[in-house]
Amino acid sequence: MDEHQRVTDEFRGAKVWWAASKVVPPARSSVSFYPEKEKRYYKLIFHKKYREIMTDNYLEHPMWSHVWKRGYLLYGPPGTGKSTMIAAMANLLSYDVYDLELTAVKDNTELRKLLIETTNKSIIVIEDIDCSLDLTGQRKKKEEKSSESQEDEKVKEISRKDNREESSKVTLSGLLNFIDGLWSACGGERLIVFTTNYVEKLDPALIRRGRMDKHIEFSYCSFKAFKVLANNYLGLETHPLFEMIQQSMEETNITPADVAENLMPKSPTEDAEKCLLNLI
Repeated sequence: MDEHQRVTDEFRGAKVWWAASKVVPPARSSVSFYPEKEKRYYKLIFHKKYREIMTDNYLEHPMWSHVWKRGYLLYGPPGTGKSTMIAAMANLLSYDVYDLELTAVKDNTELRKLLIETTNKSIIVIEDIDCSLDLTGQRKKKEEKSSESQEDEKVKEISRKDNREESSKVTLSGLLNFIDGLWSACGGERLIVFTTNYVEKLDPALIRRGRMDKHIEFSYCSFKAFKVLANNYLGLETHPLFEMIQQSMEETNITPADVAENLMPKSPTEDAEKCLLNLI
């Protein structure tokens, strides 16, 4: 939030205003002034009759600096386990999961309200962030240009832009505030998780270190991972076909999802060797 900017919010019928401000040292005009000596703060303005609601319910965590929040970026090809990892995190931590579809959010105000309504001890997930809104619309353009003429593409791009404007007005700035701005401090013990298949297409401001605390790459299946899957699905720790599978994996990329699909018996008559041959 910029200085002198005011944000309006409503809670249980009470209208409130947030404003950013700062205290500047008297020596500002001197050469000894440093910007870091400024004390920045937020003002919350509301009618005095709503004081009890504000202090008891609206401000659950007045000590903003103590809010526990982490951001994770999971990236890698489709089928490498990004969504499965989120489910495992939620199961391990016993956290609620909120799957946020940005294209269904009307504007930044609605995005902020959704954030406030999420519970503590929750995981907020935005999957395939590279395809969301105008943040990173490049992938769709590239795919469609291969089969359509440039002239048709211009018409379609204008149409897509109009449709996006009608359905959602969430901006990159609004999303950044959602991640680590003032409103992200409303609550506690939250994980914000982005997933993407194309990390190189994301805006650097969105995924910089500090905003996303941890970047985790999900790669194609390695032979070590295959052995874990083979043990889980077939109860095998070794097999004569393992050597051939290892050689194939060194030459061909395959996702853990594809490996798991082939290792799962399709019928009671399929044995372990048949499943391994299916994979090969």
